[in-house]
Amino acid sequence: MLPDNKIKYSIRVYMLILNNRNEVLISDEYHLDIRMVKFPGGGMEYGEGAVDCLKREAMEEFGQEITNISHFYTTDYYQKALFFDDHQLLSIYYLAEFSEELKIKVSNKVFDFPELKNGAQSFRWVSLEKIEEKDLSFPIDKKVIGMLKMEFQ
Repeated sequence: MLPDNKIKYSIRVYMLILNNRNEVLISDEYHLDIRMVKFPGGGMEYGEGAVDCLKREAMEEFGQEITNISHFYTTDYYQKALFFDDHQLLSIYYLAEFSEELKIKVSNKVFDFPELKNGAQSFRWVSLEKIEEKDLSFPIDKKVIGMLKMEFQ
């Protein structure tokens, strides 16, 4: 139990979006002065459900809606939150599709943004055949990419 008797969680919700070429959409981001390669998505806000969070994140990151949302994986082991010393991380992953053709720029270049400033973000399609755990920044994402490869390759 934590000293203040409060259990603290950081809940993150992510989109696993695959295209018809067996590629997954990856987000390259720069936050907290750290480069990170991850799945699109983000933190759940108080009063929000997981799917509502996913839909909000899709609108924030892509400016479009997602559909055909189905649960893929929820963290089933203890993972300390990277950015909070006193928090446990819980990550929820959903398979999803865009309701219409993707309208944002998708790059072939890693970290394809004009300058390295906090909040910068770019997106890439990466082949499930070629992507490896080491290509992603966070431990749970590394596990999930292995699961995706097993299911869709």
